[in-house]
Amino acid sequence: MVSPVHDIATLLRRPALQVLPAPLRDALAEAATREGADAGMPDAPGVAADTLDTLAALSADGDVLLAALLYAVPALQKVVPAGKPTPGLADLLEGQAAAAQVWVLHAEQARGANTEGLRRLLLAIVRDLRVVPILLARQLARMRAAGSLPEDQRQALARLTRDIHAPLANRLGIWQLKWELEDLAFRYLQPQTYKQVASQLDEKRTGRERYIAAVIGSLQAALAEHGIHAEISGRPKHIYSIWRKMQRKQVSFDELYDLRAVRIAVDDVASCYAALGIVHALWAPIPSEFDDYIARPKANDYRSLHTAVVGPEGRTLEVQIRTHEMHAQAELGVAAHWKYKEGKAGGDAFDRKIAWMRRLLDSAGDAPGDSSLAGDLDAELVEDRVYALTPKGEVVDLPQGGTVLDFAYHVHTMVGHRTRGAKVNGRIVPLNHVLASGDRVEIMTSKEPEPRRDWLLPANGFLASGRSRDKVRAWFHKLDRARNLHAGRELLEKELKRLGLHQADLAGVVKKFHAESIDDLYIQVALGDVGPHQVGRALHEEQRAAVEPDAATLPVRRPPRKVAAPGKSKFTVEGVGNLLVQLARCCQPVPGEAIAGYLTRGRGVTVHRTDCASFVRLAAASPQRVLPVEWGQAGGGYEVDVQVTAIDRKWLLKDITTLIAQEEANVLEINSQGNRASGRVHLRLRLKVADFGQLSTLLGKLDALPGVEDARRSG
Repeated sequence: MVSPVHDIATLLRRPALQVLPAPLRDALAEAATREGADAGMPDAPGVAADTLDTLAALSADGDVLLAALLYAVPALQKVVPAGKPTPGLADLLEGQAAAAQVWVLHAEQARGANTEGLRRLLLAIVRDLRVVPILLARQLARMRAAGSLPEDQRQALARLTRDIHAPLANRLGIWQLKWELEDLAFRYLQPQTYKQVASQLDEKRTGRERYIAAVIGSLQAALAEHGIHAEISGRPKHIYSIWRKMQRKQVSFDELYDLRAVRIAVDDVASCYAALGIVHALWAPIPSEFDDYIARPKANDYRSLHTAVVGPEGRTLEVQIRTHEMHAQAELGVAAHWKYKEGKAGGDAFDRKIAWMRRLLDSAGDAPGDSSLAGDLDAELVEDRVYALTPKGEVVDLPQGGTVLDFAYHVHTMVGHRTRGAKVNGRIVPLNHVLASGDRVEIMTSKEPEPRRDWLLPANGFLASGRSRDKVRAWFHKLDRARNLHAGRELLEKELKRLGLHQADLAGVVKKFHAESIDDLYIQVALGDVGPHQVGRALHEEQRAAVEPDAATLPVRRPPRKVAAPGKSKFTVEGVGNLLVQLARCCQPVPGEAIAGYLTRGRGVTVHRTDCASFVRLAAASPQRVLPVEWGQAGGGYEVDVQVTAIDRKWLLKDITTLIAQEEANVLEINSQGNRASGRVHLRLRLKVADFGQLSTLLGKLDALPGVEDARRSG
């Protein structure tokens, strides 16, 4: 136990802080004396000192130690200018402050509720993962000093330690912190059971540690005698671990064979079995306690030899034998120790964070000033989950890009079906609002479930989770065929009308979607199995193939020639060159649509959509003037007119233009015409879009804006 520290000046003289530059230490000491820096400290100076000593024992660098000090003594933060001595200092301080929010959430929840979610939330909101060892060291210091706290505070601190800190220490492999955090929490939460288990141990911890040291010495000598190079480590079981095993296996104290354990790491598999023979030659094995996980790995690919023997002084001893590679895989790979101990598995990004943190700890002190691991943080640890909060502070785990509607369906299927609105951090947002970790979400529901079919359209962005989409599809699958047929026809006709394809014949694309008839296609659309945009794309492809004229209709065939300047062409027109090419104002085609050219008198080639009514009329009258036209490779965008009908409300125009900007389209012109009698406004926008796909997505999102009744392409 660390001796009490009674003032900040003494704290600043601790050996742990000698890694800081002397001028910085002097400035901190001067500020502490001048401003009475102990005022406003969240913990007693003794807790801060203990925290620093623990971090130093973990080989923490100067930045981590300084961040722990500045958080413990807030008045000293003004002494260190922003960005000095390292730009990462601000992230280390912000991470500790963010973690405090998780402690508050834990206190608000029912005991033991969703602790895994809180641990994940903690790692999601902490940008610099070096914060976690600081949190563990500080919590250990607080637990060591908890005996002087009132009972209710001591219980709350112990529950937090059990639920959050001890599991994280376990996952990081910081065993000396893990066992002490677990034992202290166990001691305060279940004092009678703790004393009972402790009394059954026939010696004190120091005695058990001496026993393990003697075992390691004997093993090291025996292995060396047989020419086997090995690294041996071991520690006695701590009290909480003993109790957990008794509960899990439903056995008495006397039936436990692994109260004391050692681990042997060798170079290859052959040495594993050779070491096993030496162990059994030294001490008598217990036949029922041998497992060969090398020949028969566990389901998570964990590999090792486990045996129990009657060791020195007639005491049982567990021995684990594995290669260095197996040990590394067990520590960092899919067979990580915490997975099978805790019975949980994390996502890939979560696993990468734990592995990165372990490597960071293993490399501490090896290369001072080397920031290669820290520099890989952004590239390697891109989180693929979002951890949002219910109004009661419970954590909801969603995929990256998850919306408030995904959140509702994750809470409960019927909550999702009844969703009609949502608030995020107290502010009303649309249902396709994308959540960030730490957002607090309140779902507003109606009395009756009424899911909307447009929730299934990817372009509308309502649902990012396949699980949520499956729940919506399941709802509509239960409806009768007639209702699905009607709804599917409405959805598809609305989309095709919005894209200017309402006159297209669906018969030619039915087979592409494995439908038996147009009605079956409508039902697939209604159930979300086929998106309306997919049908529109198929119609365009069919029209593009159908309008290619026969070679005999062209008087001359020359190689394709691009009409515009090199690098800027939008079209390739076959058979002619040196002619002006322009988009038809009547239909304004955009890239991705089926197009054809019409040779005019004096104005060059006009490019139309193949389903344009004007083009169909002109082509019927003069088919010899029809020219094949293909889209070129130039970028820069294409102009198109869009009309929007909406309820006239505040911020309507701002919402529309913001959405267009978010979709990376450009607004060239806006005209509006209001109708006071109906309270509606008609907007005509000239936009520049990249291609047909961007236009379709943009129209879908415009149509989903609050108050918008219709958004479609003009012409």
